[in-house]
Amino acid sequence: MITGVESAELLDPRSATAQVPGPYRPRILGVGTAATPTTYTQQEVLDAFGITDPRISSVFLNSAIERRHLTLPAPDEHGVRHSEPQGDLLDKHKATAIEMGAEALRACLKSAGHELSDLRHLCCVTSTGFLTPGLSALLIRELGIDRHCSRSDIVGMGCNAGLNALNVVSGWSAAHPGELAVVLCAEACSAAYAFDETMRTAVVNSLFGDGAAAVALMSGAPAAGPDGARGPDVLKFASCLIPEALEAMRYDWDRGQDRFSFFLDPLIPYVVGAHAELVVDRLLEDTGLRRSDIRHWLVHSGGKKVIDAVVVNLGLTRHDVRHTVGVLRDYGNVSSGSFLFSYERLLDEDVTHPGDHGVLMTMGPGSTIETALVRW
Repeated sequence: MITGVESAELLDPRSATAQVPGPYRPRILGVGTAATPTTYTQQEVLDAFGITDPRISSVFLNSAIERRHLTLPAPDEHGVRHSEPQGDLLDKHKATAIEMGAEALRACLKSAGHELSDLRHLCCVTSTGFLTPGLSALLIRELGIDRHCSRSDIVGMGCNAGLNALNVVSGWSAAHPGELAVVLCAEACSAAYAFDETMRTAVVNSLFGDGAAAVALMSGAPAAGPDGARGPDVLKFASCLIPEALEAMRYDWDRGQDRFSFFLDPLIPYVVGAHAELVVDRLLEDTGLRRSDIRHWLVHSGGKKVIDAVVVNLGLTRHDVRHTVGVLRDYGNVSSGSFLFSYERLLDEDVTHPGDHGVLMTMGPGSTIETALVRW
């Protein structure tokens, strides 16, 4: 438990008096998302790059993705779009991450009823480019945030990293009651777009989109937010690293293209699915909860096959993953921030009630599955 409270103190939720003790347990106060302004259907991306190979077209058109936000290279005088050199991609990552990140951060703080001046810790997550100084420092300068705001940057952990960051910042929040912290995931996936007409890049290029999402945390927070709603408390985390699948998801140097390129093993959905039950059972261990007690499932929009594998192995319904599926349809895989896009949609539904439990789940390179248990 992140607050040091023994897991045995998580009482059976079916008891009317069940309470999770601990005044310094971090609570989620608000969320905000953003994306780049230009969107493309899958067919429009195929047309933009002149892709006619039926195998590659099939990957795009059977992805369960309707539209994604992307920042593609401009066509030349002949209407041809060329792959960008790595230096240009890094520049794109920096500019796009700052722009999207600032928008998501402002939206998150508005949702939480706070101002930029209230921010005491900023943790920035990204895997689509490398920056030194990190994105946190660049945003502090860009937005005029107090220079004494503490910060951290989590770089290169991949799609699971949003929950890794939430875990770390929950610990910071528990140690600094009453102080506002934000986790910001900014993924300019267009800055990792490499095209060489191979199936390796086709799978990646059919899946990812640009997006940023931020979530605000505070321990010892007021009982309710500015709109009278109370966000969920963060109770517990559980992780599962799959060492035998260490190479199944990689972002490494492609010597042929002289740039970084992402690789997804076609078997990764089955690897994730086979371990989903293991990590969720560990998350719920000693809590008195069963999977059937979980009212809200917020799963990373990793791809159609990944979602299907999680649904089958955890015995979920399509309703359980409606937001996961909806985010994939409307944004594609926006990497580390995907689960927060789903969380925002859940809040917009206004269907949560005090005492409801939720499970957050992300998966990514390692291969790794990360989970968190929350309660409204």
